[in-house]
Amino acid sequence: MENFAILLRGVNVGGINIKMADLRECLATLPVQKVKTLLASGNVVLASELPAVELKNRIEEALRKRFDYQAWVVVLTVKRIAELIEACPYSPDSAEQHSYVTLSSEPAAVARLLEEGRELEGQLAALGPEAVAWLAPVGGTLESPISKLTAKAVYKSTTTTRNLRTLIKIRDAAAS
Repeated sequence: MENFAILLRGVNVGGINIKMADLRECLATLPVQKVKTLLASGNVVLASELPAVELKNRIEEALRKRFDYQAWVVVLTVKRIAELIEACPYSPDSAEQHSYVTLSSEPAAVARLLEEGRELEGQLAALGPEAVAWLAPVGGTLESPISKLTAKAVYKSTTTTRNLRTLIKIRDAAAS
C-alpha cells in the first residue's frame, strides 16, 4: 500500500466547483483508502495498491463521470513530494515572494517547460523530472512570466502548480 498525493488541476476556479466532501465520496468508490482532502483546491492524500499511472487514469475517469468536466490530475507518491520539498532551493515563507512548484505526471511536460522557461527572466529550478520550482513576487503571481508560461494550453492537461507551503501541508497530512 503506497501513499499518494493527488493534485487536481483547475478545481474551484474558472467555474469548476467541487465540494471536498463530494470529492472524497467520489474517490471512495475507487480501490483506495484513507482519503483526505486538503484546502479547497483539489489536494488529496490517499493510499492505494494501484500503480500511479493506473490510479491517475481511474481518478480522472471517476471525476469526469461524477462532475462532468475534463478532469486532469497529477499523481505522485507522498515520498516523492517530500523529496521535491527538500530539493527546492526556495524558502516556503517570505514577505517579498511566493515559492511555487509546477508538477507533472509526465516528465516530457517538465522538460518542455524548462526549455521554454530559459527565455524568461526570473528563477526557475529543476527539482526532478516531474517538477520545477519558481518564484513570484507577492501580489504578482498571475502576472509573473513563469505563471503565464504554465498557463499555456499545452500544459493544461499535464501540469499543475502549488505553493510550496501547500506541498508541505500535503506531506504532513499524509503522515498524520
